[in-house]
Amino acid sequence: MSVDAVLELEWARLRADLVAAGVVVDLGAPGLYAQGPDFVRAYRAFDALLERTFACLDAEVWQFPAVEARPLFERTDYVASFPQLTAALVAFTGGNPEHAELIRVRSDGGRWEELLEPAGVLMSPAACHQLYGVLAGTRLERSRVFDLHGACYRHEPSPDPLRMQAFHQHEYPYVGDAAGALAHRDDAGARMHDLLLGLGLAVDYQVANDPFFGRVGRVLARNQLSAAAKYELTCPVFGADQPPVALGSANYHGTHFATEFSITGPDGEPAHSSCVGLGMERVVLALFAGHGMATADWPDAVRSRLWRGPGERA
Repeated sequence: MSVDAVLELEWARLRADLVAAGVVVDLGAPGLYAQGPDFVRAYRAFDALLERTFACLDAEVWQFPAVEARPLFERTDYVASFPQLTAALVAFTGGNPEHAELIRVRSDGGRWEELLEPAGVLMSPAACHQLYGVLAGTRLERSRVFDLHGACYRHEPSPDPLRMQAFHQHEYPYVGDAAGALAHRDDAGARMHDLLLGLGLAVDYQVANDPFFGRVGRVLARNQLSAAAKYELTCPVFGADQPPVALGSANYHGTHFATEFSITGPDGEPAHSSCVGLGMERVVLALFAGHGMATADWPDAVRSRLWRGPGERA
């Protein structure tokens, strides 16, 4: 049996276990799931632990919608690097004749959604994207750290139960000078690594690259690796002999976003940014995969870290 076939069997096994236990419910498309009560309890407990762990940053808490305006999305240059992950919303904009045609196509089993028009907004692929739009044109008098927890979407349908199309990220971006951006990435990345290790996950912290698209993307990926700009927190969810799963990352952006959005430091030069964050559903699913399908059966050391306060229980 090929390596890929073995991995696909592991995906199917874990997905079946999660569904049978009611941890998740398949919603009929790859990477779309409802999460059951035990999942939600674990998710909320883990997010609370994350908040406690990073309270020392005294970060500004912001919240953004799950969609981005097209002009902002284009300024991030995401579509140039990751067109395969990009998704735009469409909407019905016609009148009665167009509606009649839509109903006819639908009744015939056709692709009625192809009759819809672009809505001018795109699904947000990262929790921190819209932050740079808020900071656009800003001259910073000091460095700033942010706490963002948001819904994301990437068009990446997969039978892998940890690779969702719709998911949430909890991120801690920094905007300021170069030394501070690198220090934030490294310090917050190490803190996040320790947090996951403390929950019994065999997480590694290693240099990585983003899934840039096409031939130019391969060059970008090599440059990113050689500059050690990105580190990933990876976990062997499907076994030591299978590719590990990235649960989160720690990234140094240099002046990329600051240049695109005209964000400067006290000296008028482009600011530097970095960001450390986790895929929330991936971490929670890794906990179920590693510790069992019921939070009540998880090791006491893990449960005590997640549900530590009065009235908190799995």
